[in-house]
Amino acid sequence: MQVRVVAVAVLVAGAIAAVPSRAQTPATASSGAQPAPAQSSAELSTHDLAPTFSTKVNLVMVPVVVRDSHGRAVGTLQKDDFRLFDRAKPQVITRFSVEKAGEPAIPAEIAQDADDAALTHSAGAAPARPAAPIAQRFVLYLFDDVHTKNEDLLQVRIAADKHIAEALNPTTRDAIFTTSGQGNLDFTDDGAQLHEALMKLMARPTMSAPGSECPDISYYWADLIYNKNDQGATQAAVNMTMGNCTPAPATNTPQAIQAAIQMATNTAQGTAARIVSGGDRETRLAFVTIENAIRRLAAAPGDRTLVLVSSGFYIGDDLRSEESEIMDRAIRANVRISTLNARGLYVLIPGGDASTPTPFGGSASLIATQQYREQSASIEEGTLEELADATGGRFFHNNNDLKGGLDQIAAPPEFVYLLGFSPQNLKMDGGYHKLKVTLVNPHGLDLEARRGYYAPKHLPNPEEDAKREIQEALFSRDEMQDIPIDLHMQFFKTSDIAAKIAVLAHVNVKNLRFRKADGRNNDNLIVTSGLFDRNGNFVTGLQKIVELRLLDATLDKLLNAGITVRSNFDAAPGSYVIRLVIRDSEGETMAARNGVVEIP
Repeated sequence: MQVRVVAVAVLVAGAIAAVPSRAQTPATASSGAQPAPAQSSAELSTHDLAPTFSTKVNLVMVPVVVRDSHGRAVGTLQKDDFRLFDRAKPQVITRFSVEKAGEPAIPAEIAQDADDAALTHSAGAAPARPAAPIAQRFVLYLFDDVHTKNEDLLQVRIAADKHIAEALNPTTRDAIFTTSGQGNLDFTDDGAQLHEALMKLMARPTMSAPGSECPDISYYWADLIYNKNDQGATQAAVNMTMGNCTPAPATNTPQAIQAAIQMATNTAQGTAARIVSGGDRETRLAFVTIENAIRRLAAAPGDRTLVLVSSGFYIGDDLRSEESEIMDRAIRANVRISTLNARGLYVLIPGGDASTPTPFGGSASLIATQQYREQSASIEEGTLEELADATGGRFFHNNNDLKGGLDQIAAPPEFVYLLGFSPQNLKMDGGYHKLKVTLVNPHGLDLEARRGYYAPKHLPNPEEDAKREIQEALFSRDEMQDIPIDLHMQFFKTSDIAAKIAVLAHVNVKNLRFRKADGRNNDNLIVTSGLFDRNGNFVTGLQKIVELRLLDATLDKLLNAGITVRSNFDAAPGSYVIRLVIRDSEGETMAARNGVVEIP
């Protein structure tokens, strides 16, 4: 995101027209006997400079959804109702919030002239008019056409077509992405375009078609052979290979049997190496696609859901840290990942179907083959469950009602709890930490929460983290009131094709945590405003740093009066969303409000 930095007017609310400098304000007595500041130092100033903050490092965020026995989300719990454990050690929950779906936006007023549009609550301003429906929910459907068989995709796309046709409404925008990157459709409310994109779905594996390798083993099974040197997995693959992929022994002599076993072993190990290489590539491709989908959703100013439709896929040990990073990115961007297993009701036929070759070694080999196939299916499906649990989403599987499943997982939970904690003495070693969240009184309640995270391998950059925090808040719709603010908007049409929008934020400074130094009360406010069109696309943004270096007498006045910060946008007629974010440097607190503007 690039935010254009421009001059933003700062007004002092109430009867104070401007904040006086030290030279204009009489000195006030102070029991602290602090040194007097330079006479020329302004008490309030604005600068077009990049902000620098100190941020809380190693903060781990854990989304939690609590449902009752009827599957309804529960939103009445408090921080003390939860217990959180990191590697079985209890943690102190330092951040706690409840995200509620459907927070209303503030409509804009109509100004009588351009000068009036620069003021708040002017006598000439018309009452706020109802705005046309704008995008409030963004659902991105990601179809895994790389790991999913064509027959499963055909069933899913029929279900998805019915689901989207029924669920689409004036405040919802849907997008369709694929793991292969072919046939992507960005957010739209055009049902015909969505239908057309769905009808193009088909399997596009990057590796050889399933069953073309001999022996026909899964990525998980191949990983056991190639990377973990699992003797049981190797022997089972060798038994599959003998008589099906390599010639049977010419005779029953020990030498001939040993030669056949060695040939089958070489073949099985070579096949495992190829499958691991291709499996790594396909899993990385899935991760890149999921990450891109999260980035796209992060730029959408509304409720965000990623619906991943897949048969599941295996994640090798070397790729687990990347999975954790994806979970963290989704959590920071308030993106729920809900997942649906495209296989539906999936049952492995004991011994395989009629086309399944019989392994060498009789029934024992057949049982081992079945065991590894069942483990593969379970672990591949487990990836879908992990992604959903970690981000507050839902997981639908083992059911052929695919349309009902999509209806269920695409609907946002009414309440999501967000728990945050800072691990003590965390080692920067990239190690995995298992998480557990419980309820003090779990009677009749079901809990879905993140299962774990990977420790970072280096300390975060505080300045970059602060910029990222502001950006993520800007491209969100969550209301935050750590700093009490009132948002007012007005617009004035300068012509039939142009208008000016005034965005005024009245900041209550009582909750700011000023730092006392040199006789001044110090804090910085970063005020960022974003303008989005009706489909949630970012149009432009304004940012300003307001430096507060207030004397005690001035601060006393502003505690009652507050300050008003004004930002001005030029826009064409249409429907817009205004997103206002304010962050202070000393308290590291934020406020965010939403507004809508309908310019006829």
